[in-house]
Amino acid sequence: MGRVSECTMLYEWSGPVPEWKIHADPCTWKGTLTEAQQKAADRIASAVVNKEKELLSWAVCGAGKTEMLFPAITIALKQGKRICLATPRADVVRELQPRIQQAFSDVTVQALYGGSKDKKGTAQLILATTHQLLRFKQAFDVMIIDEIDAFPFHAEPSLSFAAERAIKLDSTTIYLTATPRKQQLKRIRNNLLPHIFVPRRFHSYPLPVPQMKQVSQLKSQLKKKELPPSFLKWLLIRKHPQRQILVFVPTVSLADHLSVPLTDLLISYDIITSKQQASTVHASDGDREEKVQSFRDRDLFMLLTTTILERGVTFPSVDVIILDAGHHVFDQAAIVQIAGRAGRSTDDPFGDVLLFHDGKTEAMVEAVESIRKMNKRGGFA
Repeated sequence: MGRVSECTMLYEWSGPVPEWKIHADPCTWKGTLTEAQQKAADRIASAVVNKEKELLSWAVCGAGKTEMLFPAITIALKQGKRICLATPRADVVRELQPRIQQAFSDVTVQALYGGSKDKKGTAQLILATTHQLLRFKQAFDVMIIDEIDAFPFHAEPSLSFAAERAIKLDSTTIYLTATPRKQQLKRIRNNLLPHIFVPRRFHSYPLPVPQMKQVSQLKSQLKKKELPPSFLKWLLIRKHPQRQILVFVPTVSLADHLSVPLTDLLISYDIITSKQQASTVHASDGDREEKVQSFRDRDLFMLLTTTILERGVTFPSVDVIILDAGHHVFDQAAIVQIAGRAGRSTDDPFGDVLLFHDGKTEAMVEAVESIRKMNKRGGFA
């Protein structure tokens, strides 16, 4: 949002309430929804039509929750309503912008995030990070908050305050998540939070279940820039060597520490042919957006990352590795989300997910159990 000091003047709109365009046929998306997606889409649309206060859409990773929003957004635009789709991560806003603009090509769409070129925030359909909601007061008829369990939204009360202030008194708020936190689950159990559940991915294949690989002295190996022998073995016997490799580590310092040895290892195993096919990315990386796009375009074969890519990004065909999966930064939600990066396309609905650790944690066990439970609810044995 830029620099704001105590002496900076803050302004609030006190003029007439804006009237938004009533669109006759705003949706230009030509895709189709699965039966499960359509059921969720109808429920979300119903909440908007009936001006329900809130609804949680709980959909597994890769269920296609963005597309499930299109009927509700369409109805809101036909009624001349203003909509905001907010998410905690700037990467997600950048990924959503072209998809939403393509789906509603005749509607003015603006994306607001730190460093975005557009600063006005005057469009009828706004995409924004949850921090940018501090700009608005009673501005939206429909508020959609994606990834409500993600950091920093779930841990920062000021962001919940901003979201609440940004909506009108008779508005509808739609929450989206694949990994609801304890407070949401408690409200669901007590019938205080209406919800719709989507247990299947859009391509109707199960979620990849992570494999836990225990490595004694793992931390000391990584400190010495050595990769676990079981990781080296996996590289040599991979069933699908054409898949890109997405490697997660818990800290920026470890990412920087392992960048060169991991790249050199892949070259020595003839998995990549040059250093330009591997890279490292983290939150403070100035080239972060370009690197993620290069990986998406397959110009990069291996990407070493922190948890910034745990959610909200889609890559068609990847195997996923977590090194030092027992680190506290990898809680249950993070592991489930990371595992959800694999198997997201119809062309390759599978993918290896390996958790290298020096001792099982409760988060790892709960994450694996949660994924198995979701698969069972989705009709998979």
